[in-house]
Amino acid sequence: MIKLPTQPHLRGATLMNPEPLALAAPEDAMVSPRAEAREARVRRMVEAHFDALWRFTRRLGVETMDVDDVMQQVLEIAAARLADIATSSERSFLFSTAFRVASEQRRRRQSRREVGDAAIARTEDPTPEPDALTDQARARAVLDQVLASMPTELRAVFTLYEIEEMTMAEIAELLGLPSGTVASRLRRAREQFEAHVDRLQAQMRRKEVLP
Repeated sequence: MIKLPTQPHLRGATLMNPEPLALAAPEDAMVSPRAEAREARVRRMVEAHFDALWRFTRRLGVETMDVDDVMQQVLEIAAARLADIATSSERSFLFSTAFRVASEQRRRRQSRREVGDAAIARTEDPTPEPDALTDQARARAVLDQVLASMPTELRAVFTLYEIEEMTMAEIAELLGLPSGTVASRLRRAREQFEAHVDRLQAQMRRKEVLP
């Protein structure tokens, strides 16, 4: 079991004094130098990429309660495949693995979810009331709502480019996609994002003018 550090909930959050990471081993077993080096490398990977991976996974639509489980799976896969991961490819491996695991987790959750008509009616207009949230919290809520309307493949590219501020070349490498596919998905994601924001703004304007 890999022990995860405290997860960041906001963009730009940093890991202050992350908890130690440990790989499962028999309590009475001697830890070999090779095992220690392996554990140290996984710990360095966590410290270098955990914040961005946590945000990326959350923005892919994984529920907050499930993000740690997804992260645990990603790091366990990385630990098991460590010998196959070049140092220069660590970030690419982690992000591409996170994308696959998060996508599978969301599919499983959606297949189990059953929503009644009453629940659908309650969620038809989830736009936050103007005075209900702070500006920052409202902006995050709106962003999550807009991202939730996108297919996962568009959401991943949009999140990495617009939120994590990666280049299209970096995204292509991380997700194992042709550069043209990244550019096409980013364009479509931006179009969907702008259209959804326009609808939300129109809804909020209507609320403001109502008596």
